[in-house]
Amino acid sequence: MLNKIQLVAVFAIPVLFAITVHEVAHGWVAKRLGDPTAMLMGRLTLNPLKHIDPIGTVLLPIAMLVITGFMFGWAKPVPITWDNLKHPKRDIALVAVAGPTANLLMALFWALVLKIALLLPASAATVSIPLSYMGFAGIFINGILMILNLLPLPPLDGGRIMSSLLPGPWSYKFSRLEPYGLLILMVLLFTGILGAIMLPPLAGYLNFVTFAFGIEPQVFQALASALLGAS
Repeated sequence: MLNKIQLVAVFAIPVLFAITVHEVAHGWVAKRLGDPTAMLMGRLTLNPLKHIDPIGTVLLPIAMLVITGFMFGWAKPVPITWDNLKHPKRDIALVAVAGPTANLLMALFWALVLKIALLLPASAATVSIPLSYMGFAGIFINGILMILNLLPLPPLDGGRIMSSLLPGPWSYKFSRLEPYGLLILMVLLFTGILGAIMLPPLAGYLNFVTFAFGIEPQVFQALASALLGAS
């Protein structure tokens, strides 16, 4: 079982790139659909420093990980000028779904890293063990971000998707929840409702990854115990 410092070290790279690629995906799709705002503001970059929010990306996640064992936070949103999109109602959904899709692709990358680490010989334990921890961390954090962002609550990506699917008047009324979205999310988190909502799809997602990459469930459980049980 890892201590707090080791836990933060293992999660640092997967978390930084999970939020960075998520935001870049939004901006890249928006550019393809007619809005160059993110590109013009220098946000289509994989440099994490361009996307870090001091509170949402650094202070809050570390504090929550140490205090509660659950990591929660956010990056600086990539700026999107919705009026520039050629087909706003459709394109808003496409821009929104790009973030969770990026997280799914990154999860598959980290699953490949984990699989490679598990295939290394015992003599390479100094490499394989850290890679195994980081691979599982990448799978887990990208799964959390993907599922969380697909919740139909503005300003999450799922809220944007829902808004684009609703008829005009309903969409307008639904979008008015956005100023209260973070507060609603925090209430759901601290009452345990958010965990109850996310646990079933997260379990299904983790089962899919183990099956797709031929990873023994016992190995997954051992890594989960070492990382998530460290809190």
